Amino acid sequence: MNKDKAKEWGNTEAINDPLTDLLRTGAKALIQQAVEAELQAFLGDYTQVTDLQGRLTVVRNGYLPERAIVTGVDNVTVKIPKVRDRSGGGVKFNSTLVPPYVRKAQRVAAALPWLYLRGISTGDMQETLSVLVGDEAKGLSPTAVSRLKAQWAEEYQSWNNRDLTKERYVYVWADGIYSTLRGEDDRLCLLVIIGVNEQGEKRLLALSDCYRESKASWLSVLQDMQARGLQEAPKLATGDGALGFWAAINEAWPTTRQQRCWVHKTANVLAALPDSIQGKAKAGLKEIWMAETKAQAETAFDSFQRNFEAKYPKAAGVLAKDRESLLAFYDFPAEHWLHIRTTNPIESSFATIRHRTTRTKNCVSRSTLMGLVFQLALTAEKSWRKIQGFKRIPEVIEGIRFHDGIAIITEAEKMEETQQMAA
Repeated sequence: MNKDKAKEWGNTEAINDPLTDLLRTGAKALIQQAVEAELQAFLGDYTQVTDLQGRLTVVRNGYLPERAIVTGVDNVTVKIPKVRDRSGGGVKFNSTLVPPYVRKAQRVAAALPWLYLRGISTGDMQETLSVLVGDEAKGLSPTAVSRLKAQWAEEYQSWNNRDLTKERYVYVWADGIYSTLRGEDDRLCLLVIIGVNEQGEKRLLALSDCYRESKASWLSVLQDMQARGLQEAPKLATGDGALGFWAAINEAWPTTRQQRCWVHKTANVLAALPDSIQGKAKAGLKEIWMAETKAQAETAFDSFQRNFEAKYPKAAGVLAKDRESLLAFYDFPAEHWLHIRTTNPIESSFATIRHRTTRTKNCVSRSTLMGLVFQLALTAEKSWRKIQGFKRIPEVIEGIRFHDGIAIITEAEKMEETQQMAA
């Protein structure tokens, strides 16, 4: 660790001695052991889920690239394990000890919202952060944390009133996230929309709170964005089966195509089936959404219905009712299918809020909650990458039709292209 790096973290001298090396090695081992224990507990939840050959569907699959975590004795590198879901259900392992967007943070302020939502009270912030980042936590009194939370609330209000006139979004993901964290009156639901702009960048588009995912709640969010200048409706919206959102879409963005999330749909179908055949069902569902063409997907869809409808009509019905919207992604560029089939961008980024512990006994105010969540979202947004095939977005905006992910060129377009080449 050089002197410049040491100064960046509040140290006046570079740390370079045998004791520090020993502490660094011990910290790395302890963190790695804790993450490995998390992984074993995670895999234990899937020991009864097997495929048709009797193999476990969720298994260990190496590590993510080694990353650095800021600690009081220097940056400690840790390898986070990965898992593989052979059924294609999209199961992923996310460490609660080392979430992706926290291990990259290089400011104390970036960690505070996460710690608070994990159950660390305002009075314990300084002690907790002192263990993590050492001297940088000095002066972080409860009063300072309270002022910081007030500042976050103001920043959220400013962001929530920003002008959207010059912005356009081609794809959006929407989800309602219920948290065990309580507001002044009751448990709150966060309405989240993430969008893909014309450059292929993912951006937090809307973040609002309500008490249930009703049409009125979602419609209020959409109309507010329109009032602030967002006039062009997205080409496709991806979400779960919440009827309130889709009813609002039909009214506010009637031209927007609808794509049901395959992760949510898979979970809903499996919930209506006994454990003993869930592996077979997952494989059948994967054959649908992984089919190369829409025709092949339709065939796989019919096959699933034949295999399960007689004995498990509820599961078959859950799948059948959204058939058209589950296959909407085939009418968009194949490079974008990975992104638009599910609401994973929201699920992964807001996992801390969705699975928050309940150790904090007192409630929080609405403004405090929204400020905390907003800061977490902004931190996560920094790690979002452009969607694959973002160069195809202009074609989507222009209204070029796609069949099985491939652009359709009409005879008139071919003639126009020939004339332009001749000129």
